[in-house]
Amino acid sequence: MYIKTVNDIESSPLTAGNGASMQMLISPQIAPHFAMRKFTIKTGGSMPYHTNSVEHEQYVLRGSAKVIIDGKEKIAKAGDCIFIPAGIAHSYEVIGDENYEFLCLVPNKEDTIKMV
Repeated sequence: MYIKTVNDIESSPLTAGNGASMQMLISPQIAPHFAMRKFTIKTGGSMPYHTNSVEHEQYVLRGSAKVIIDGKEKIAKAGDCIFIPAGIAHSYEVIGDENYEFLCLVPNKEDTIKMV
């Protein structure tokens, strides 16, 4: 069994993003099939257009952002679910005056990230 308070988990800044950080909530060492991560992108922040070699399942906890997936732009907000297939380019740009926070689940496979 694993129970941990999110406030006790270290947040690591992301070098590719502007004002972006990640917490590894459930690591591949704990769960055999999926990792659970929490991302925060600060107001005015962004993550560049990129691809991952693994799929992403996301749930938006807070805020809103312009999300571009495979060239299609949508506004994602708290309560939205997002699926990004492996190899599909995507980016995030926070809109409004609130941080954008989301859970992101990924399979425990090697993930190659490429900037587009």
